[in-house]
Amino acid sequence: MVSDLKSTLSLSEIPMPRELQAGDTTATDVTATTLGARICQGLAERGVEVVFGVPGIHNIELYRGLEASGLRHVLARHEQGAGFMAIGYAAATGNPGVAFVITGPGLCNVMTPMGQAYSDSVPLLVISSCLDPTGSSATRGRLHEMKDQEGAAETVCAWSATAYDSEGASGLLERAFRELATSRPRPIHIQVPLSALAAPASPLVFPSADVLSCPPEVSSNDVQTVAREIGSARKPIFIFGGGAHGADESARAVVDRSQAAVFTTLAGKGIISGSHGRNFGATLSRPQSQAILADADLVVVIGAELGETDLWREQLGHQCPLIRVDIDPGVLADSHRADLPLLGDAARFLRHLDRAFLFGNDDGGWDEQMVRAARDAFRASADAARPGIARAADVLVNAMGKGALVFSDMTQFAYVGREIALFDSPGRWHHPSGFGALGYALPAAIGASLAPNPARVIAVAGDYGFQYTLPELATAVELGLGLPIVIWDNAGLKEIEDAMVGLGIPPSAVEAPGPDFGKLAEAYGAGYRRPRDLTEFDKAVATGLARERPTLVHLTPPLTGT
Repeated sequence: MVSDLKSTLSLSEIPMPRELQAGDTTATDVTATTLGARICQGLAERGVEVVFGVPGIHNIELYRGLEASGLRHVLARHEQGAGFMAIGYAAATGNPGVAFVITGPGLCNVMTPMGQAYSDSVPLLVISSCLDPTGSSATRGRLHEMKDQEGAAETVCAWSATAYDSEGASGLLERAFRELATSRPRPIHIQVPLSALAAPASPLVFPSADVLSCPPEVSSNDVQTVAREIGSARKPIFIFGGGAHGADESARAVVDRSQAAVFTTLAGKGIISGSHGRNFGATLSRPQSQAILADADLVVVIGAELGETDLWREQLGHQCPLIRVDIDPGVLADSHRADLPLLGDAARFLRHLDRAFLFGNDDGGWDEQMVRAARDAFRASADAARPGIARAADVLVNAMGKGALVFSDMTQFAYVGREIALFDSPGRWHHPSGFGALGYALPAAIGASLAPNPARVIAVAGDYGFQYTLPELATAVELGLGLPIVIWDNAGLKEIEDAMVGLGIPPSAVEAPGPDFGKLAEAYGAGYRRPRDLTEFDKAVATGLARERPTLVHLTPPLTGT
């Protein structure tokens, strides 16, 4: 019997990969410092403090250097969870998130988070092992073998490259951290062959760290030109995206002096206070926004991609000059055709513009009462499209208090909540908008909770999507995180069902009754609350934030109360 054979084999008798077998010329010399350990040292030198990952027989040499380098490692239950944790950590800190994965399936599993990081402009560094190169077809069938691992990774990241020795690892890590600091953040993948990881290596050598933070700047002449254009406009509109984070004080000063109106993307929400009298909110996707933009005499877009998931239409809707400032040259060359495209870091541009814009506009053309009425209408549209969520989202935002962060999954609760929520500071609600990966919320919230001086963090997921990365609940329990995990339970794929009905398709494969979430929480050692109304929901979130373990807050619509 196969089972009998397995029971007779000890771990020491299971063959190891050829590259790691004792006695092989490439086997590790335990008296020397290996390249894997040197990479850990190099990460620590570049300011990395936390690494997320899953160890395996192919990447264990990376783990040789963890303790000596002072890196903290967080064990995920799946590589997809490790990648999303690294994204959440990066979102909360502004620093690159780092993940360790193995050859083949490990890399494939983390490619979903890599795709999410690419679309969301998150600085993510994935380091994996890879098989040693060979030109012989006789070696086919090796453990974790892929036809082109480097090429596969490159489909979802800025670049993917292989380090064969200490010099190569130094150069690739230097390039990675330089680009993550000076250009639009994108995920990066570096892989190291098994024999190279285990081989003795000299220390990695990097240039001085002060050369890293040099993003491109808009020239002072162009800043002055923009200031003059804004000053002469009667009804200017700013559109702020996630690239403007870090300059919200300057953004608010310029908006107030120019009497401009504002839209933000969902990533730019909070750069201008949500309650500001001329802020239309993160509502560019509403069809009515086109008429508002058509009424402007100048539109200035700062750090916003204006992609499909920002607009859900091809054209912005303006009929006036368009100025765009962005760190990504590809954005400046898109179909919106800016009249004045300016390459540069959006936050630095805003700080320069604040200093250059020395005069005010006392003859603003935007009626704040009209703006408030439009904002109310946008909220009503969101509520009508997905009834019963808006008030629950209000309760969640109020329960969060100042400074707390939300990480949400692809779920109807998030679609409404992230649009209508009013925040006074940026970076408060994080959502997998572009790539649209399920399973994001829980692990990303875990990663954010591990930031130095962490903010309070809340996860929001649907009953179906939550189960994509459900095992990471064990990680949250293990770490003792006071993390409320709000589960919006509509017993299936309600958004897809609604879309099918809207298109005249008989609903199919959209009913998916979930598990007993209470027993599930108990099995993992987490808390559990099932609010019957909005008042109990408010208390459940507050209680969950105060605990030292995660709490499943199980919502079954409709919820009553005020």
